[in-house]
Amino acid sequence: MTTNLASTRPIVIAPPFTLETAVQKVRLAEDGWNSRDPQRVALAYTEDSVWRNRSEFVTGRDAIVKFLTGKWDRELDYRLTKSLWAFTDNRIAVRFQYEWHDAAGTWFCSYGNELWEFDELGLMRRREASINDVPINASDRKFFWPAPGPRPADHSGIPDVK
Repeated sequence: MTTNLASTRPIVIAPPFTLETAVQKVRLAEDGWNSRDPQRVALAYTEDSVWRNRSEFVTGRDAIVKFLTGKWDRELDYRLTKSLWAFTDNRIAVRFQYEWHDAAGTWFCSYGNELWEFDELGLMRRREASINDVPINASDRKFFWPAPGPRPADHSGIPDVK
């Protein structure tokens, strides 16, 4: 079921998930993060959401906003793609890749996986992310859509693993 909780809140899909709704949930999350709007993204999480992001632990929406603000201040020209890995009634696993550069102009491809758990309203109450950063040449980039903004519908998403 899709509900719009408020005009400023992203569309929320509540569990239990089907293949179709899990895929939609992943794409909505990807689009939200590609907006690079910490306030908007935080609204997809419960007030007391708990995160593990690499070695950082974040709890609550205010901390999520602070974390994302710092992230996107450091990770410039950020573009993200996610794909569904697996799902159950109220949990989703995704794999992801994103490209960004630092203030010195060095490009990176960051990749990894996330485990998500949702409450009965479809807000994420737990997020665990394992992420690796690999320096890349600018000529090796794969994500060129206008940013901030969603990945175009005709972009294939995560490239094949090589």
